Amino acid sequence: MHVIHVVGARPNFMKVAPVLRALNTRKGVRQTVVHTGQHYDANMSDVFFRQLGIPAPDVNLAVGSGSHAQQTAEIMTRFEPIVLDRQPDIVFVYGDVNSTVAAALVCSKLQIRVGHVEAGLRSFDRSMPEEINRIVTDQLSDMLFTPSEDGDANLEREGIAKEKIHLVGNVMIDSLVRLLPEAMKYGRNGFPERYALVTLHRPSNVDDAETFSSILRSLMDVSNDLAVLFPAHPRTRQRLAAFGMNTRQLQVLDPVPYVEFLSLQRNATVVITDSGGIQEETTYLGVPCLTLRSNTERPVTVSQGTNILVGQDAAKLRSELTMILQGNAKRGAIPPLWDGRAAERIARVLLN
Repeated sequence: MHVIHVVGARPNFMKVAPVLRALNTRKGVRQTVVHTGQHYDANMSDVFFRQLGIPAPDVNLAVGSGSHAQQTAEIMTRFEPIVLDRQPDIVFVYGDVNSTVAAALVCSKLQIRVGHVEAGLRSFDRSMPEEINRIVTDQLSDMLFTPSEDGDANLEREGIAKEKIHLVGNVMIDSLVRLLPEAMKYGRNGFPERYALVTLHRPSNVDDAETFSSILRSLMDVSNDLAVLFPAHPRTRQRLAAFGMNTRQLQVLDPVPYVEFLSLQRNATVVITDSGGIQEETTYLGVPCLTLRSNTERPVTVSQGTNILVGQDAAKLRSELTMILQGNAKRGAIPPLWDGRAAERIARVLLN
């Protein structure tokens, strides 16, 4: 059996690594990794691949940035010859980035089976490009691997046949479980004993100067109570410069490799983010998470985990932070099947 894995952005790397490892132990399975280059920073990508134990990609499409239409079209154009040449038995796509939906579209039209890892997640907000990618990819996929029960329910409601849906757990947590011991070696690495860890990258938060400025003012308020560490996504750093934002009270850092960032999360007093994956990781780690969004495609992190949605409401951010600082943080639990063995379940389903 020949499996092609398509990855395009750093969150995909954490998802593909355990699946590659699980299938490597199976006889008769040949694997090819295709990196679309949707998000590509040579230094950061190389570090992620090394830390996660991922082999160098067999193919790099080197697509680069562009509008959603340009990027999706370019990935499709460059990926189609790879599929025609290599004739895989199935193509695995991950998450909800443009690479995910582009590869699924190519394979669907070529009658190549598609497996979607992290299927069924829904924010029910179609203003998010990722939501469109999720919906389309799931409709085109032949095997849908869900991380939690809400994913199954979403897919069944959308008319996906039950026999296509496989509840396997969260592959992101597989990577976390494997590398957490290494992350624990870093300790606090010179950072303060109490700090808020911040990540921001979503257009709804950083592309509008007034909205972004309001969020930064809230973070300045936070910095009066504890240090604020802010590893800035390249997109976010561009906006900070373009808008001439004042960040003097914040410790703005360069992007941090996966293991080091895991250490920062584990030791944080609170994480303030608009990232999907970080909502999951903080839930597993038991670290309070305040999400600067009004919705989430990972509701299990709210219903069972440590995540609280605060939107762009500065008063709610302040009140929730006060609760955390007073020792009254929300207590969560780890969702079922978030146990570090999701990739093994995927491998079993595929080969059965």
